[in-house]
Amino acid sequence: MEARLGAVAVKSFKDLIVWQNARVFTVHAYNAFGMTRDYGFRDQIQWADISIMNNISEGHAKRSDKAFRNFLYIALGSAAEVESMLLVAGDLEYINLETQQSLLQEVDSISRLLNAFIRKLAQSSSLPGRQPTASRLCRPIGLINLAYAILGVLC
Repeated sequence: MEARLGAVAVKSFKDLIVWQNARVFTVHAYNAFGMTRDYGFRDQIQWADISIMNNISEGHAKRSDKAFRNFLYIALGSAAEVESMLLVAGDLEYINLETQQSLLQEVDSISRLLNAFIRKLAQSSSLPGRQPTASRLCRPIGLINLAYAILGVLC
């Protein structure tokens, strides 16, 4: 199913703002730890940060609110893992304080979007007489309203 807002069509997970933000974050995190010689640490944080975006996309492909929500919870868990590792990375001086704070802010923003998306899916699934569908939340107008709502809360 394709939803339209002006000339913008939403067809896939790539149209989800939270996935787009997770993708940008993945690149930032990979760049921040690319030269880290603690290979176990580097591999673990890179695995966890890419897991955020991958679970969003995999959940979207399931096309049911319940399955999508489960994958969003997994993505949220990966975001918490990344946050924990970023704190340790600062303690171990693998990254400087400025980089640490920037990455922590990004992962916090993604976590907030994931939480809001999970709540929205739960609400839409519980409405009487309505069939749950993840695609309903992938419409651009819903994402724009969700983004504005979150920005309003954060500002």
